[in-house]
Amino acid sequence: YAWDANEEYLFKAMVAFAMRRYSSKSTTQISNVLLCNVTDRVSFWFVVTDSSKNVTTVPGSEVEAAIRMNRNRINSAFLLSDKTLQFLKITSTLSPPVEPSTPAWLIVFGVVLCLIVAGIVFLIVSGIQKHKKKNKESTERENLEEKVEVTLENGIPCEALDLKAGHINGVFAADDERFTSL
Repeated sequence: YAWDANEEYLFKAMVAFAMRRYSSKSTTQISNVLLCNVTDRVSFWFVVTDSSKNVTTVPGSEVEAAIRMNRNRINSAFLLSDKTLQFLKITSTLSPPVEPSTPAWLIVFGVVLCLIVAGIVFLIVSGIQKHKKKNKESTERENLEEKVEVTLENGIPCEALDLKAGHINGVFAADDERFTSL
């Protein structure tokens, strides 16, 4: 926005307001704030004179303290912030940057450590499951081998006969008795 006489008047009024609030005296007037070396880039310096003595200036430390105390009101009056309205020799009222309670490297370390631990647990559990599965398969094979006794005759595997139930050999069983019995 354009910096004109009205803006200068508002700035003087805000500084006078800050001085009145700081010193609790109603002696500071707008005419006690003097702007010097105003440039097109809205750069200037100012002094505040003492209204009772009109010749002497108020010490810079008092002016700095008054502006620091009322800086938010001055910024609000001009719709600016501490980044856009800068007072030289007066530190800004910006809050310090927020630092997290835990450092970022610790968070990354924790995540990596959790992933490693999860991987190790996964490998152990999958190994145990494979081992159990392998043991189960081997016991099943042993049980099958015990149930089925395979005999070899002339190098050819033959099933074992169930002697209790009997077994009929199809070669010797005939439908008709054409052959003589032995």
